[in-house]
Amino acid sequence: MPNYLDIFAGAGGLSEGFIRAGFSPIAHIEMDSAACYTLKTRSAYHWLKSNNNLEIYNDYLNGKICRSVFYNNIPKSILNSILEIEISKESLSYIFQTIREKLSGKKLDLIIGGPPCQAYSLAGRSRSKTKMIGDKRNYLYILYAEFLKEFKPQYFVFENVTGLLSAKDEDGTLYLDSMLSLFSECGYNTEFHILNAMDYNVLQNRKRIILVGSLNKKSNFYPNLEKLKSNYIVYDLLNDLPPIKAGEGCFGPIRTIHTCSQYLFEAKIKEYEYQPVTLHIARPNNETDLKIYKIVVENWNETQTRINYTHLPLNLQKHKNKKSFTDRFKIVAGNLPYSQTIVAHICKDGHYFIHPDINQNRSLTPREAARLQTFPDDYYFESKTGKPSRTTAFKQIGNAVPVLLAEKIATKMIKLF
Repeated sequence: MPNYLDIFAGAGGLSEGFIRAGFSPIAHIEMDSAACYTLKTRSAYHWLKSNNNLEIYNDYLNGKICRSVFYNNIPKSILNSILEIEISKESLSYIFQTIREKLSGKKLDLIIGGPPCQAYSLAGRSRSKTKMIGDKRNYLYILYAEFLKEFKPQYFVFENVTGLLSAKDEDGTLYLDSMLSLFSECGYNTEFHILNAMDYNVLQNRKRIILVGSLNKKSNFYPNLEKLKSNYIVYDLLNDLPPIKAGEGCFGPIRTIHTCSQYLFEAKIKEYEYQPVTLHIARPNNETDLKIYKIVVENWNETQTRINYTHLPLNLQKHKNKKSFTDRFKIVAGNLPYSQTIVAHICKDGHYFIHPDINQNRSLTPREAARLQTFPDDYYFESKTGKPSRTTAFKQIGNAVPVLLAEKIATKMIKLF
């Protein structure tokens, strides 16, 4: 079973796909506290499942025990595999030493992960007065390369937004070109493609650039992912969730209604009929939301198009930023084969959802967003405090790689070992 190290791990979408494919994690490195708790809880889940003891996990989700009591039932080696630390020049020595100890003399086979995308994204650059030039996140790939030098894995997988293709340094050099050159100096040939999740049975239009590097291999090692034409629509993903209105729902487990579609099982989102879900709770609407949603939905019903934020009446445009994220209010239409991209700022901006049973004038719930990212229903998104938070969950979900896309990549990658 090949092993891997996940750096800039986020909430673990990429990692979950590699675990599904048969890879074994050595450690996850992430600086965000809430995401680290999510990774710990998910690692605990995998350990409990391997030991046929998920009852305590269910007790935790149902609020019968607190997080600290739950973690007390998990081996420290599992929880300590999550390193909450910022990857920097100053922390590298400690991180390397810790990973060496966890490897216990074994060779590291694979490194996965992608640095924060804000510095390369088109939206991030349009919001920034400096166009993100000089932002330290632009240069995290240099630290990524330090991991390659230190551990020399046979392969690495580097994920980021498609804006990386056009993002430039102060001297006009493309960051991507600098990356490829640096990775080559480390002994890696790197190949990359733009992958759209919707081509691989994810019901979401989400493009990402995926770089794969191979140590001392010349070319033609990039995993050949066969595109899939899905016959499913968004309703197939959401229609077993209890219909709720704005401000309704609950953080704790709630029983699903029924399952009309095999998609939920094929995508490994559900394991059984009526499986409970967490975080199916919608934020309340304010007066502005109601007015905007009415305009957005009427426009959709008449033209089947999504409205631009700047086309709203001026008295409804509350955001100062009108140059980026102008698609803030989106229709997630159930009769389409995919939704628009689920983003981290969904916690602030309403993504309207049309339910198959009743028109629910509300934004998505974290669980609906998680399903669009193909996270399984038993995946729980933590907060720093231990109290469930929609905002924190949305941030983690929106920044993640769709699990099903990650699994498709990993299933091909494991054949290289």
